[in-house]
Amino acid sequence: MDLYEHQARELFADHGIAVPEAEVVELAREARFAADRLGGRVVVKAQVKTGGRGKAGGVKLAIDPAAAELTARQILGMDIKGHTVRKVMLAQPVEIEAEFYVSYVLDRAAGTFLAIASAEGGMEIEEIAASRPEAVARVAVDPAEGVTEAKAAEIAKAAQLPPETVPVLQALWQVVVREDALLVEVNPLVRTEEGLILALDGKITLDDNARFRQARWGDRVSEEHGDPLEAAAAAKGLNYVKLDGEVGIIGNGAGLVMSTLDVVAGCGARPANFLDIGGGASAQVMADGLAVILSDPAVKSVFVNVFGGITACDAVAEGIVQALESVRLTKPLVVRLDGNNAARGRAILADRAHPLVEQATTMDGAARQAAVLANVG
Repeated sequence: MDLYEHQARELFADHGIAVPEAEVVELAREARFAADRLGGRVVVKAQVKTGGRGKAGGVKLAIDPAAAELTARQILGMDIKGHTVRKVMLAQPVEIEAEFYVSYVLDRAAGTFLAIASAEGGMEIEEIAASRPEAVARVAVDPAEGVTEAKAAEIAKAAQLPPETVPVLQALWQVVVREDALLVEVNPLVRTEEGLILALDGKITLDDNARFRQARWGDRVSEEHGDPLEAAAAAKGLNYVKLDGEVGIIGNGAGLVMSTLDVVAGCGARPANFLDIGGGASAQVMADGLAVILSDPAVKSVFVNVFGGITACDAVAEGIVQALESVRLTKPLVVRLDGNNAARGRAILADRAHPLVEQATTMDGAARQAAVLANVG
């Protein structure tokens, strides 16, 4: 279950991570009074469970309470990627000296969490990874060990973050552990001109299996249905996030899927989604994943990237073949199988000989193929 930005900031504050003072309102006239309480000049931010709000006009600076009311009136009711804005957050603006990116995400296949961080925050992490891959650090985090001061310092050093971010990295890990989070992201984490480290934005996904421990959110988590595709995927138990691209992505393991997004972006295409099928790739899981991705009209091609481990590649291939019996494939599908029983898996797909299914032996080659097919499509 995804939280709104203002809910994520609430959790950050609970764990000692500094955030600018803010208020949430549902009516434009309330924004005037909220802005007055916050000092007059405020940032007005749409509260929807999707990215790209700034580009869509959902984040604006208001110079005084009257402007805050007018801006709130403009933003409330907007449609941002299929999400209707029903409330806005007004936050005190800060003078920024530097921006950073920090996140923790569950890597299901590896059985660890992955810390992803960069000294170049404030923009899409996929864009940074595509243009400057060396600027994005990925550090595995053993759940049993957690993020100690030494581990936090390792992450900060790898990402070239300043030493004063180390306590924040530790506190963000406590959000993961104590709040049953699958994803905790801050973009941007900033250093102000006064030297303060503040979280200006946040994204948190909580584990649905831990709802009984997260009763504090009550119905607030489900006030607004997410993206229709995300809702459909959630109903099928899939770990799916909608993105703004044309290449559908299916992979096993969060780390592998994140790498796949980066490689596809590096080939000049945009990923259409994040879909981690974890350690299992049964016919039903594959069919469900393909059904959700193929129902996205923006998708022009699909890239299945699997590294066989506990679940062997031949089992994955069998799952794909069986899924094709129940799902009508309308767009080209590129499959890359590697690892345990990869040769057998490739042979199974070759025997099926579906006209829209192509194979590649490397991740780079498969990404290029999917990107080309997406552009052709």
